[in-house]
Amino acid sequence: MDNVLTVKNLSVVYKINHGFLKRKTNFYAVNNVSFDLQQGEVLGIVGESGCGKSSLARALIGLNQINAGEVMVTNKYNLTNLNERKLIHQQIQFIFQDPIAALNPRMTVLDIITEPLKVNYPQLTKHERYSKALAMMRLVGLSEKYINRYPQEFSGGQCQRIGIARALIMNPKILICDESVSALDVSIKAQIVNLLIELKKHLNLSIIFISHDLGIVRYLSDRVLVMHKGQVIELASCDELFINPQTEYTRKLLSAILKIQPK
Repeated sequence: MDNVLTVKNLSVVYKINHGFLKRKTNFYAVNNVSFDLQQGEVLGIVGESGCGKSSLARALIGLNQINAGEVMVTNKYNLTNLNERKLIHQQIQFIFQDPIAALNPRMTVLDIITEPLKVNYPQLTKHERYSKALAMMRLVGLSEKYINRYPQEFSGGQCQRIGIARALIMNPKILICDESVSALDVSIKAQIVNLLIELKKHLNLSIIFISHDLGIVRYLSDRVLVMHKGQVIELASCDELFINPQTEYTRKLLSAILKIQPK
């Protein structure tokens, strides 16, 4: 199976103030991380808060500076090459944690979904953008009657569907979900997770799914990557990792899953 994403020795370094004199020191949020993502695969990324999951995700879309290593998309484009970054952004899209804060309250649903098309494909006509927006709304389970409404008129689950439609309008190969269901109610969370599964099959998407909810990660993922202090400490198939974890840290993470014991 072909790799759509190859990450080699990636490092993200933050400058922080240290000590009384506030000297600048380096903090390795992501330290020498390597992995690949296959076509049509869901890769779950787990770890405690502050382990570098979000820093890694933001680096993969260019929001964080990559201090070392390389990111290859479809074995063709290198994220560290500024001339190729726009092409890469058409291949990788991001779904944010807070669905309401991620949407501009002054823009209608139509404007939000079609904004990426205006930026990347300015040659498209208004009618073409409108038609693509309608098709994408139907795909994510939104009624067409909502197209001229504003984000504050929707629930969190509906706003997340709008965010997913905005991400998919570019027809990306890779979708990065950074805690994209953590802010939702349990029932809505299940709907969005099932929607992602349907979209993956329908569009042949590859997904990086970052979450603290290990139950959802196990339900959704093909492989799971475990991070600790900015490093990868374990990477295995989902069944193998949950049944036979190889590191003590992974075993502690899995022990935090709530057990259902009706008796």
